[in-house]
Amino acid sequence: MRGVMMSTVGVLVAGLGVAHADETRALDAHVHGVGALELAIEGDVVQMRLEAPGADIVGFEHPAETPEDKAAIETAKLALSMPLELFVVSDLAGCRVTTADVSLLGDEDHDDHDDHGHDDQAHNDHDHAGHDDHDDHADHDDHDDHAHDDHADHAHDDHADHADHADHDDHDHSGDGADHTAFVGEYSLTCSDVQALGVMEFVYFEVFPNALELDVQTVSASGAQAFEVTRAVPNLDLSALY
Repeated sequence: MRGVMMSTVGVLVAGLGVAHADETRALDAHVHGVGALELAIEGDVVQMRLEAPGADIVGFEHPAETPEDKAAIETAKLALSMPLELFVVSDLAGCRVTTADVSLLGDEDHDDHDDHGHDDQAHNDHDHAGHDDHDDHADHDDHDDHAHDDHADHAHDDHADHADHADHDDHDHSGDGADHTAFVGEYSLTCSDVQALGVMEFVYFEVFPNALELDVQTVSASGAQAFEVTRAVPNLDLSALY
């Protein structure tokens, strides 16, 4: 019975983004300071999914390369793995964490970009090798000027194309999705009395000073609802969900 209930809650949480697509903050928009929290209640199970920009959690979004960056990410993951410390509910509800999975999305894109860069270099090396072969074939005096002109024009065109490609790379690097990362936490709680959850206190904002707002979407016996919880008013009355 518990397995069926967990499956039902999972479907409800997954469906939040579909049922309220126009209200959900898309990750692609990636507004610094603004995260998203999905919450579903079914029976004695509370399931949550948190998604927040890397800048909100650790203060940066570039891939972690230094020991300091890596340590900051590990510390953040540890904090995010304790949902009842971040989203505090009444002790009377008797909630305990049954699962807590935290991941960092977007970091692998950096490796893909590096591979692409190596492929471009190999392509350039092939072009230069091709130019050398072209020079080797320019053996006849009658064709020296013609071969030289063709080679110069070809090299000039290649150089211009390479410059255009460099400009394109610069544009991509300055784009809005180059190195964006996001932390995702997926949690499942079991409570002895969900109707005693009371007011959820968002200690999350104290733990992560760069976070300013969470767009909260809920689904429960009372239906689906949407809320905005901010640093200025860091609480949500869950009694409306029963």
